[in-house]
Amino acid sequence: MNGFRHEIKLLLSYPDYLSMRSKLSALLPLDPNTGEKGEYFIRSLYFDDKSRSAYFDKLAGVADRKKYRLRVYNLSDSVIKLECKEKRGDQIRKRSASVSREAARAMIRGDFSPLRDCDDPLCREVLSLAGGKGLEPSAVVDYDREAYLHPVSNVRLTFDKALHSGISGADIFDPKLVTVPVFEDQSVIFEVKYDDVLPKFLQSVIAGSHGSKLALSKFTLCLDRLHCFKPTL
Repeated sequence: MNGFRHEIKLLLSYPDYLSMRSKLSALLPLDPNTGEKGEYFIRSLYFDDKSRSAYFDKLAGVADRKKYRLRVYNLSDSVIKLECKEKRGDQIRKRSASVSREAARAMIRGDFSPLRDCDDPLCREVLSLAGGKGLEPSAVVDYDREAYLHPVSNVRLTFDKALHSGISGADIFDPKLVTVPVFEDQSVIFEVKYDDVLPKFLQSVIAGSHGSKLALSKFTLCLDRLHCFKPTL
């Protein structure tokens, strides 16, 4: 399948999240990356071209599409990833390449030239798009992630909480970056990713939730929230 995986995405109310969390935590181990807190913080800077193709393709439900982003964890620069989230029909895959802090800071400013020194195919792809379509910083997306794992079919289940949109710039390394919540009611995004077949006991747990299918992405939700504060974008 060339790395493509199935994905289920639901929007849960906070009480439904607590119920689902109680069930999953009794059945599955936490992702070791969650650490002592049981969760970790993710901040991403998404890029889009001057025509806002990534945004409008998502709204239009285009079957095959890609989004590009920089991602850091817990506001640390020890691991900085340049990523491509690709969707093909009802399947997704993620490709990533490590980049330096200097290269990331340049991309935050809209300068992709440091990617010339990167041998990874993804770096070359992004560099080409930057020159051809004019990629530029689009939206900062923040959230806390709680993740569970199951070895069969490489299942990964995540609760993404406290989704916030950056409104004061694109510097993902700035601990004082101003953000605003996307959901006023503390809704939680629940995602399930797996390779081939989802184990039946997990199908039952998920079927018992009261979550609603989430059509929008964190990127589009945060960009819409940003536009509420800066409507001329």
